[in-house]
Amino acid sequence: MVAGKIETLIDSLRDLSPTRVRSSSADEYVYEKDGERSSWIALHPSALDLFDKIMSDAEGKEIIMFLDYDGTLSLITEDHDKAYLTDEMREAVKEVAIYFKTAIISGRSTDKVQSFVKLTGIHYAGSHGMDIKGPTNTDKTNQEVMFQPASEYLPMIDEVVNILKEKTKSIPGAAVEHNKFCLTVHFRRVDEKGWAALAELVEMVLINYPKLRLTQGRKVLELRPSIKWDKGKALEFLLNSLGIAESKDVLPVYIGDDRTDEDAFKVLRERGQGLGIVVSKTSKETNASYSLQDPSEVQEFLKRLVKWKQHTLGQSKKNQFIR
Repeated sequence: MVAGKIETLIDSLRDLSPTRVRSSSADEYVYEKDGERSSWIALHPSALDLFDKIMSDAEGKEIIMFLDYDGTLSLITEDHDKAYLTDEMREAVKEVAIYFKTAIISGRSTDKVQSFVKLTGIHYAGSHGMDIKGPTNTDKTNQEVMFQPASEYLPMIDEVVNILKEKTKSIPGAAVEHNKFCLTVHFRRVDEKGWAALAELVEMVLINYPKLRLTQGRKVLELRPSIKWDKGKALEFLLNSLGIAESKDVLPVYIGDDRTDEDAFKVLRERGQGLGIVVSKTSKETNASYSLQDPSEVQEFLKRLVKWKQHTLGQSKKNQFIR
């Protein structure tokens, strides 16, 4: 394992971490970052500030909601097993799902996301879209498997999870999460001085499993099958499954915060149909059109979306009555 590759990986991980002070002058740093933020916001304006414009563009179209979980619906937590959904956010998602077809696409296992969200009648796509489940046609409270493109990798993922759980015991704070069709190595609790050792350990294990590939996220390293499948592919699959992929009267809206969500943003941009909304307090490269700062703003956006729909339906009924 060449040192240069590790250094490149560590630099990439730092880029995905919260913004770091790079100036000797605190005032200069704040001024520089404020300027960067303003320029970035001009390119990716707030979805709350421009809510009326977004809804005007959506007039006459069926909105389909796609939501990431960690960092979008829930806060990023030190303990990945405690990234619980607040009751207020659960109610907001529940209300959205009443009026709009809704899917949650996450790197977590589908079962884990479902245990956090605790809502029926929506689609869940776990393992970065490699485990897609949706409501049955006969009973919306039951879920059925719709697509699992990486089933043959399950024994391999199980094996690698066990190996990494054993090997990472030597690195304080490291944790390995089994996400069914992929696995996540969390290093949020690892001292930055230990990042290189952890990254090298993961890379060394990966050498023996060429059918897996390494990706990065916010304080995580992920190993997943080397197949051409991601959140963007999952979004396309769900649009096709719902029978609306070719419709011009549909507006897919995807909200997410992580690098893995960029695949979905890219799909929407290339389709020229749909809106990507990135959740971020810092400026970063993105294919999203709009932005929100954190889960609290996501919740506010969802609540306003429901109110807009209720108002629209009310106006429609009123017009019918007048006729």
